[in-house]
Amino acid sequence: MDVFQDPEMESDNEDGEWGMVDRMRLWRHDALMQHLYETAAFWGDKILSWTNDPNDAFWLAQTYFMTHQYARAERLLTRPFSTVAPKAQGTTVNGHEQAIAGDTTMGSLTADSKGKGKEEDPHSSFIPRLPMGDAGMMQIPEQLQDSVSRLVDMSVACRYLAAQCQVRQGNWADATEMLGEANPFRHSGSRSGPAVPNVDGGIKVEASMCHLRGILMLKLNRGDQAKLCFMEALTLDVKCYDAFDQLVSGEMMTPGEEWEFVQGLAYREQTKEDADFVQLIYTSQLRKYKHAEEHALTRRRLVQEFGLSDNPDVLFSFADALYSQFRWADCYTITTRILGLAAIHDSTMPLHIACMYHLDHLHSKLFILAHELVEREPENPISWYAVGIWYLASGKWPQARQYFSKTSLMDPRFGPAWIAFAHTFAMEGEHDHAVTAYSTCARMFTGSHLPLLFVGMEQIMLSNHVLADEALNAAYAACDGDPLLINELGVMAFTHEDYQKATDLFRLALELAQVTQSSQMSWATTYLNLGTSYRKLKNYEMAKINYQRVLEIEPQHPQGLGFLGMVYHHLGEIDKAIVKYHEALCIDPINGHLVELLNLALESDICCGSLDKIYPGGEEAFRSMMSSLKTKFLDALDKKPKMDKAGGADAAMSVS
Repeated sequence: MDVFQDPEMESDNEDGEWGMVDRMRLWRHDALMQHLYETAAFWGDKILSWTNDPNDAFWLAQTYFMTHQYARAERLLTRPFSTVAPKAQGTTVNGHEQAIAGDTTMGSLTADSKGKGKEEDPHSSFIPRLPMGDAGMMQIPEQLQDSVSRLVDMSVACRYLAAQCQVRQGNWADATEMLGEANPFRHSGSRSGPAVPNVDGGIKVEASMCHLRGILMLKLNRGDQAKLCFMEALTLDVKCYDAFDQLVSGEMMTPGEEWEFVQGLAYREQTKEDADFVQLIYTSQLRKYKHAEEHALTRRRLVQEFGLSDNPDVLFSFADALYSQFRWADCYTITTRILGLAAIHDSTMPLHIACMYHLDHLHSKLFILAHELVEREPENPISWYAVGIWYLASGKWPQARQYFSKTSLMDPRFGPAWIAFAHTFAMEGEHDHAVTAYSTCARMFTGSHLPLLFVGMEQIMLSNHVLADEALNAAYAACDGDPLLINELGVMAFTHEDYQKATDLFRLALELAQVTQSSQMSWATTYLNLGTSYRKLKNYEMAKINYQRVLEIEPQHPQGLGFLGMVYHHLGEIDKAIVKYHEALCIDPINGHLVELLNLALESDICCGSLDKIYPGGEEAFRSMMSSLKTKFLDALDKKPKMDKAGGADAAMSVS
């Protein structure tokens, strides 16, 4: 029933009178559209008692599923029905009222989408309901065995719905048997495949079954098979966004694999008119470590050609790009706009919360947001994730871990909670526990390089250089476009005393950061590392340039001031070195290394003969003063009383 059509215009299109069953089918349909599920179930049950029609049974099962009565829906779908179907009405559609046709191969459905039409008196065409026992068809009379069948054997749509019920009940083995370990239509020739569009333009049931099979594989901890199932679902039908979301948000593929797979889908073969839009909107959701120009062009086209400037998903693509560039404030501005359009946007909330964590002045707002989320949506894992992030920002690691753990229990595939859980150990100095937590995250999200990167960073802290190299190289194999990862590879090259390689890697990291136009503040440490590598290579001029760049970004950087002082010291500019050491000690007064360097510089300054600056009268006056002190010291020794050996000790004690 079209809820936007004038009832009078709609009635003009209908000929003939309605029977009782037709009127009740209309009631059932309207009840479903108005979310009156008990009403739909009540009238649907009466319709099924009269007709014993598999189509009416299917819609009653749908109603039970919507009310979370999964066992009841499964029972109905697996009970026997007569294969002698009533006369079908209408044409093939992908709408609401669908009937089960005789074609059981691909589950074609026929229906009268209005649920209306002439029908004989239901009592005159009464079909008795077949008995159903615990053993399925054991109670069917022998003479009826050939003329009855279960709904799941008559239609793929019914089989799919029954599998959904079994998955919701946690019956993994039964659901696997219902769906099959692999797609049974994979080799069905010209009737199936990526190049075959759906007849009615809707979403293929075959693709939906592949997606459900992937969900089932995740429940069974078979991640590799789940990935293949989701890829097959999206390949069969590019409109199956659920499969795309599982692949991308679950980080099952590396950024390179994501790009190649999404760009290679059969958009034009399946949806010729909308191919460009579907490809663009999917591309905008991919990770932003590479293809920066392509992503920018994609967002521009979605805004200019398709008018989606205020669409939350398109705005999220902008925010995600800014976050990957460490531009927290700009990202927060966009996420705030998104949440103004949609109160809860699952993709945006983790970015919004992370930006509030990185911007210190927003910690109070983070506290308020966490409380509001818990009050409004206590069943949403993101609500408790926000609470954990607030404790993390407050330095309360055990409490943060508690809420991150709760988030992971509510949604085991929520990646940010796993990463944050491991961060609490790293920040607390529990590096061994942090490595274990990051490794668990790496096993769950095989397409993400971040857990491996963090494992490598923790191994560097533990001085396990072999394990650090292994983890960082594995992360680089998954993603070679992250400047933070390149920086850590440079740190390992520096540790191995390969200073030229370290210099090249630090320069590459800064070049990648420039490509993404990220915040310069985030890369002050990399400039510092590059300067130190040049200093080790005795290229003091380049080292000085990079240290000065650090001080341009952060004028009160103590390491930058200290290292610049060391460069001046090496270049023989002792006075400038002393000034920089003093400036560094003003910021970090208890740094023993700086104190020692300052003393060395002062001693060097004296030895180099710059006494004119530190003693009135210059070098001649200083030497004269030293001669007079020497004379006074010798005269004092001559006047000191002699002590015999016997009384020497007592005399010394009395003097002291």
